[in-house]
Amino acid sequence: MAQPPNQPPQQGGFGAPQQQPQDQPPQAPPPSQPAQGGFGAPQMPAQQPQAPQPGYGYPQQPPAQPGPYGAPAAPGPYGQPQQPGGPYGQPQQPGGPYGGPQQPGPYGQPAGPYGQQPGYGYPPPPGAQFPGAPGTPPPGSRGPFKGKPALVVGAAVAALLVIGGAVFAVTGGDDGENKKPVAGPSDDGKATASGSPVNPGDGDGDGGEDPEDFNAGRKSGEAKVLWYKEAPDAPASGADAPGMWVTSKTAVKAAYKEVVAYNVGDGKPTWDTITFPQKICAVTPQKTADDKIVVAYMSGTSDRAKCNQLQQIDLNTGAQGWKAVVADGALFDSAITIELSLAGNTLMVGRSQSGTAYDVRTGKTLWEKKKYGESCFPTAFAGGTKLISVASCDATGADEHDEVQELDPATGKVKWTQRFDKGWTVSRTYSVDPLVIYSTNKDENAWNISAFKADGTFRSQVAFDEDFLPECGWAVLQRNLTGCEGTAADANTLYLPTEATSGPNEIVAIDLATGKEKWRVKSPADESMMPVRMDGGNLVAYVEPSYDAAGRVVSIPTAGSAHTPTTLLQLPESTIDLEDGFYSRDTAWADGRFYLSSTRLTGNDDTKEKLMLAYGK
Repeated sequence: MAQPPNQPPQQGGFGAPQQQPQDQPPQAPPPSQPAQGGFGAPQMPAQQPQAPQPGYGYPQQPPAQPGPYGAPAAPGPYGQPQQPGGPYGQPQQPGGPYGGPQQPGPYGQPAGPYGQQPGYGYPPPPGAQFPGAPGTPPPGSRGPFKGKPALVVGAAVAALLVIGGAVFAVTGGDDGENKKPVAGPSDDGKATASGSPVNPGDGDGDGGEDPEDFNAGRKSGEAKVLWYKEAPDAPASGADAPGMWVTSKTAVKAAYKEVVAYNVGDGKPTWDTITFPQKICAVTPQKTADDKIVVAYMSGTSDRAKCNQLQQIDLNTGAQGWKAVVADGALFDSAITIELSLAGNTLMVGRSQSGTAYDVRTGKTLWEKKKYGESCFPTAFAGGTKLISVASCDATGADEHDEVQELDPATGKVKWTQRFDKGWTVSRTYSVDPLVIYSTNKDENAWNISAFKADGTFRSQVAFDEDFLPECGWAVLQRNLTGCEGTAADANTLYLPTEATSGPNEIVAIDLATGKEKWRVKSPADESMMPVRMDGGNLVAYVEPSYDAAGRVVSIPTAGSAHTPTTLLQLPESTIDLEDGFYSRDTAWADGRFYLSSTRLTGNDDTKEKLMLAYGK
């Protein structure tokens, strides 16, 4: 990714805004807006001028105070009183963590990587990714746990539009009701099967027959385009296209009001398109062991409409199972937006301040996760092989902090609780099993990546400075804990991509026992390489295309001393424009096939929008 012109190299790691897409110039705030947004606005802290950092292979500068690895730890376990100046026990340096004054940008705002950043209340451009942040640690800094030094802090907080505390005054009507979720049909009609998906594979889709043969120019050794689909029409304001689920038979995608399914081999419809009466607003990122998912759609189109209509779907047959309507919780606890997670046979529906668990097989309500303690409100959940809950505690009080819990999916019983220090917001889970959490501290302009043991105790944190850049999107009213692409983990290692200011990037393997680097491997092309998933003892990664070179899917051995990428699929040069033309994307690797899909539709009527693209041999 090219460095912005006339700017010094950015030394950031995870937490700094990533560059804007090529076709979208950075947005400037109006003079009347402050650069640092308030509650509910994107937090876009400015980059600080930084001294050159030692490159890879150079020894790091020793900390001014003893560090955590092979040296005495900072005093105190969890729960020790804070020192003046923040959770690290260090006074704040004027002008940011480096002590230098900020350089003013236009409008009198601090300069960011482009000289300006979107200000208070400015939404990101649709599909924008803002996951990263720079990081040379100030001496003696501490992380989100007392007595646990944080070796990675930086000059910018992750611009992840995450609201860490309880969300107030965002609901509309009926918020005082405390109804139980009821399984049953929606009042606003029900989903229908239309039988006419976009580009069904026979030339009869919305875009008409496309005369282009995507494999006509395919060279020897290149993969084939198995099939390609265009997106349904979306409103001019755009629409979400969340989720992508691949079974042994079917590739399924949600887009605006539809769920479509295609045969993995030839792209022909495996079942009739399901069309919902209103737009899809949430989906389960995971699928069950027997290939079921749950989709949520809006109750209507008015300002009072809520994301509260649930529908179970069988991925292999398209059968629509149980339905349910999610009730609001207590005051200020609304289903205007919800999050869905699956853990085993439990569907977790997260509202703004609570959650309801359902049996995903029947739609029966299992248990509720509500306020606990004095003032801890569950605000986000992450599913998978485990069920993780994040709560915001004492949001407006002196003891404001986040807590993480593991819950028993069947009963809701708390297995363990881990408290984060005041000022630290749990933003993402890079992995649920093993649990790896990315957290940010807006006041300290800091970030932290921490790993946890099975009992919830602290395991390690990233112990070196690096410019990590997975693709994490935006979490608007909720944290979207599992919303990051470009990360992978096995039992003992976390794999993260670095940012490339020019030329190839690297994937770094991080030892979860120590937080130290195990090894790193450079992208085999001049473009960035992103982790996709683990496949046995190998890491599957996607090497992105450039204007004159197609992408490729590679396998990287994780054991031993050699970590040389081996090409699994060399994507065809003749389809570079198609491959590189997804507005925002999701990737999947399954059974030797590679899938690209859009996660957001622009609503642009001037061009045919892309939905899915499948490659294979």
